[in-house]
Amino acid sequence: MAMLPNPLPDLAAAGLDLPPGSLVDATLDGPWHEPLLWYADGAADPRDWAGLRAAGRRVGLLPVLVTGGHRDQWPEDWDLSPASASYPGDHDADEVLAGYWREYADDEVGGAPAGGSGERGESGEVGESGHSGERSGGPGPWPGLAPVPARESAGAAESAESADTVAAGIAGVVAADADLWLGETRTALVPARRSADIPAAIGWTGPMNHENDVARLCAVLRSWEDRYDARVVLLGFDTMIVSVGRPPATIEEARALAAEHYAFCPDNIDQSPPYDLHAYAEKAVLDQEAWSFWWD
Repeated sequence: MAMLPNPLPDLAAAGLDLPPGSLVDATLDGPWHEPLLWYADGAADPRDWAGLRAAGRRVGLLPVLVTGGHRDQWPEDWDLSPASASYPGDHDADEVLAGYWREYADDEVGGAPAGGSGERGESGEVGESGHSGERSGGPGPWPGLAPVPARESAGAAESAESADTVAAGIAGVVAADADLWLGETRTALVPARRSADIPAAIGWTGPMNHENDVARLCAVLRSWEDRYDARVVLLGFDTMIVSVGRPPATIEEARALAAEHYAFCPDNIDQSPPYDLHAYAEKAVLDQEAWSFWWD
């Protein structure tokens, strides 16, 4: 994918005052020709994010938290594959999500009771999975992208600043209580034009069982960045947390966006109780300033 000049090989020349850390060039295919990211050797401080973003932005680096998770897998063990990532700008978010919806929703959303995936016997009782609910008539065609939430009058610069403030707040919460989230976190810097492009910039393969070219998912993240002031705040081996500066404020908006979440990451619904898209919309999307994703 097209990249900015990479300042990582000479951070001292970039004028960044960073704590001890490591440059990562390890990929599935052996060492990459240049570092893909820098990350700190020690745990993230909840106050680190804002300063790191301000300093890194000057030289084309964006912050993200990284976590080793409960299996202690840090970026050098993530099976990064930058050669497999195309350019996010070459993909259309609506087309990407529509393709996933056709591939996954017919089997999972449409082929199971609306409340879950248990099979129903002749008596109408749910089978082994124990989830109840009436059988839906199928998910129907892809509903299209959710409408853009109403935005209070503000300039683009003010909106971006607000989104970055929310991102710093979410990063601080995650770093302050790592055990509640995904384990220890460390600060990282990635050469990327925008937060949505961070996974593609490092060749992240967390969603490999769902999508081989992470840039297609980054196209969706770009769309969420534009519509919801989203920022990629944390990456793990197969996990992602996104901050949301302008989350859906009505249940109708949340349900429309929940369809996008399902297409983007079916495991969020298929493998997480109560296995129901409407319940997910109310619990995980409505008025939520952080979205979490996990791919099996």
